[in-house]
Amino acid sequence: MIRILIVDDEEAIANLIRMNLVKAGYQCEVASDGEEAANAIGERPFDLILLDIMLPKLNGYEVLEYAKDMDIPVIFLTAMGETKQKVKGLKLGAEDYIAKPFEIAELLARVETVLRRCRKTERRLRLLDIEIDTDSRTVLRGGTSVDLTTKEYELLLLFVRNKNRALYRETIYENVWGGEYSGRGRTVDLHVQRLKKKLGLEDHIVAIYKVGYRLVCP
Repeated sequence: MIRILIVDDEEAIANLIRMNLVKAGYQCEVASDGEEAANAIGERPFDLILLDIMLPKLNGYEVLEYAKDMDIPVIFLTAMGETKQKVKGLKLGAEDYIAKPFEIAELLARVETVLRRCRKTERRLRLLDIEIDTDSRTVLRGGTSVDLTTKEYELLLLFVRNKNRALYRETIYENVWGGEYSGRGRTVDLHVQRLKKKLGLEDHIVAIYKVGYRLVCP
């Protein structure tokens, strides 16, 4: 599972980010100051760091140096919107920069983009007799290619990366369609039904009353 370190001294923001990343299938840890973050980086492996700049003890630029030594990509999260701060962070080696406040859907999209660009995501995923190649974005079932739309493919990835987890319709919509779920319409349900039929997952993707869906798999 992809491990992400969230470094922010604003507890409410850090917990909000953590909650949404966990819902999306990532394993997360939170550090509230630069020194705690540096210690965590030295002791445990991470695939990505979401890093505020203004931190107690060590600032974000200093923590970035630790991350670079461990070859961990960094996305800066900060309220500092000045161009010079953004440029400094990128020149020092950050992969991306998001100014607060930001939309969770945007954060999730950027996280996925950076992980993919840095090849931190799994290149091949398997589920039952289904094989997914994330480089070529191809799907095989029993060795035979299955033609999926872009949304069906993204939906499949979301389920596979969250096996046996309950996914709220809101979470599914925000991750696959990138917008806010209104609660109206059957877009999610219709795409789930088509995906189940194409891949023979009728007995594995189950509906959860008033919640959403779960991919049930050993």
